[in-house]
Amino acid sequence: MDQSGVPQVLNSGEPVLTGPAGEVVTLVDGSTFCLSDGAGDVIPGTAQGLFVRDARVLSRWELRLDGHRPQPLTVRAPDAYAARFVLRRPPLPGLADSTLLLVRERLVGEGLRETIMVRNLGAEATTCVLTLFAEADFADLFTVKEGRGTGGGAEIVVTGHEMQLTSRGDAGRRLRITASADPLVTPGCLSWRIVISAKGQWSTEVVMEPMAAGRWIAPGFRRGEHLDSSAAARKLRAWRQASTGVEVTDPALAAVLERTEIDLGALQIPDPHTGRPFVAAGAPWFMTLFGRDSLLTAWMVLPLDLTLAIGTLQTLAAAQGRTVNPVTEEEPGRILHELRRGPDSDRALGGSYYYGSVDATPLFVMLTAEAWRWGADETTVRQLLPAVDAALDWLDRYGDRDGDGFVEYQRATDRGLANQGWKDSFDAITFADGTPARTPMALCEVQGYAYAAWLARAELAEAFHDPERAARCRERARRLREAFAERFWLPDRGWYALALDGAKRPVDALASNSAHALWTGIALDEHAAVLIERLADPSMDSGYGLRTLSAGMAAFNPMSYHNGSVWPHDTAIAVAGLLRYAHLPGAIELAHRLAVGLIDAAATFGGRLPELFCGFGRDEFTPPVPYPTSCSPQAWAAAAPLLLVRAALGLDPHVPRRTVRLAPHLPAQWGRLTLSDLRLGPATVRITAAGDQAEVTGMPVGWTTDGPGSAPEPATGRTSGPGSTTRWPAGAEPGGAPPVPTARDAAAPAEPGGPDALADRGR
Repeated sequence: MDQSGVPQVLNSGEPVLTGPAGEVVTLVDGSTFCLSDGAGDVIPGTAQGLFVRDARVLSRWELRLDGHRPQPLTVRAPDAYAARFVLRRPPLPGLADSTLLLVRERLVGEGLRETIMVRNLGAEATTCVLTLFAEADFADLFTVKEGRGTGGGAEIVVTGHEMQLTSRGDAGRRLRITASADPLVTPGCLSWRIVISAKGQWSTEVVMEPMAAGRWIAPGFRRGEHLDSSAAARKLRAWRQASTGVEVTDPALAAVLERTEIDLGALQIPDPHTGRPFVAAGAPWFMTLFGRDSLLTAWMVLPLDLTLAIGTLQTLAAAQGRTVNPVTEEEPGRILHELRRGPDSDRALGGSYYYGSVDATPLFVMLTAEAWRWGADETTVRQLLPAVDAALDWLDRYGDRDGDGFVEYQRATDRGLANQGWKDSFDAITFADGTPARTPMALCEVQGYAYAAWLARAELAEAFHDPERAARCRERARRLREAFAERFWLPDRGWYALALDGAKRPVDALASNSAHALWTGIALDEHAAVLIERLADPSMDSGYGLRTLSAGMAAFNPMSYHNGSVWPHDTAIAVAGLLRYAHLPGAIELAHRLAVGLIDAAATFGGRLPELFCGFGRDEFTPPVPYPTSCSPQAWAAAAPLLLVRAALGLDPHVPRRTVRLAPHLPAQWGRLTLSDLRLGPATVRITAAGDQAEVTGMPVGWTTDGPGSAPEPATGRTSGPGSTTRWPAGAEPGGAPPVPTARDAAAPAEPGGPDALADRGR
């Protein structure tokens, strides 16, 4: 909070460290998460704790054995929602070894359950005193994240074996702690004096149940039940069983994809009113609905599951802007930036909803059409069309502030985010000489999103028999593409301007944003060919992924949040963009180098890609250097490997047309890749690929499979029957633009100059 005591809005402050690098354990299930050290302790005075619905309900949780901290041996956390902390009693005086083992098994899910087992490995009985210290400050998530003070603390009441902590600032927020094995409970402390026989063991189960808004929250577990029977475990099993199977020869990629599936399952949250699933942005600080993050993650996850995209779209449509409110930056048709329900949300956001995002709105339109192509039923899509049209109206009426055809942003008050694209830290947008750019700002990548959004709506209009709307939307896309090429391309530099500033001057820094122009297909071939060379330069390619800002720019700092770090989702989008322009020299080679480098980085992080890591060169630091306050698990980082896989396959289904298009360009290191039980509307197919070879089996009667350069119409494509197999090599028609995960067919047009297509962070 600032000097007035008012919390800073959203993500404007740098997160504090949650503990020493590599020693913080994060457990997450939906909107519940717990941060602790490697021994399982929540250390008071840090940003650690148990968080439920944007408030910290436990700020101290320390285990002591005979008054001393047990020695940690290891921690095992194979699932995102549970961990086992293995500790021992320090050796007694005169003894070299310890004979007393402690295991803390922790499970989160709308509360926390911890089972503590003490095992005597010695030949004699032993006695000890086990003590747990508990405190709660009920601080708002933002306050904890920024390390700017705590909440009002708690009143503690003990009744028998139960301890209840109540927020001094809000009696509707509480935490109830109970335990088995007859503890002695005093305010802030549970203790047991125990005797353990030789080779024997003792255990207790501690349960924490939170209250929010005056109602006790039912925990996602039952006392005494096995970990695999918990709600979190059942949710993950259901998610994995319903998802596409992915197998790959490369063990590094296989491990990353397995971690991806686990983390995405844990990050899903059901809408409390409808039960629709959406994915939270990431732990620890973004366990809530985010427009941009949730939309891009849902896009990347489409090869695994379509329902996440539908749930995200429906949830965001329900929260779409209806009126003009400068405090929350709500405007009619605008898509939400983030949803918060913490104690300070009203003071920080002006309410639970904040709309200060310039890119969530066009991304919403893009994902609606993409979900339709992947098999969302027509009724669902038609129900979303009013929200889609309201979003496009926002692009015209509010997004284009000066009527020049570009989408700009400028915060409505000094409480909003200064930068409202995905690089939303205060210093993220600078000129090549390091001078900060001034708003209103038209970002490079946002123009690409708007272009793809107009094409997406055009395709939906054509499909739903509205040719006049389709023509208008195509014309909007054509004009935007021409204007973008004229105003954003810097011929003397060979890249797109990062933005146009408030004076319409090109912000001439080379940044990863330019690669998003490849992903959306707004880039002309002649520009893309030069841009690929610039992106391949070592100043951009760190060896572990694409830097957010070139090392040749004055603001470059490999340890910064957005000015030289590597963000996995950003690199994955760049790879998808490069493979969209695979017919251009160097595109495939750079895409493979970036993809392989990113998976190599993931392997050094235990198979889990973090939100970001430092952008030092691979020749300078191996393994990559972690960014100290990076979120992990984080949704679009977790989903990034799926976008790499889809882009490498060139997988572009169109269920309404009963067509599956492939343009495989797999890195040699990956070996053989198989997608099994891939659900595309009524069809369930299997795709196997290696290098530039692929085959599809299980296509229904009347469906077509098309390779590079082939027409997507059923009349000209390859027609398959049930159980049939279609094979082809890629590159049959050099120069043909492959379909990849973006607005359909918008990239690399045969006639440069016009579309021939169908259609954060300061966190």
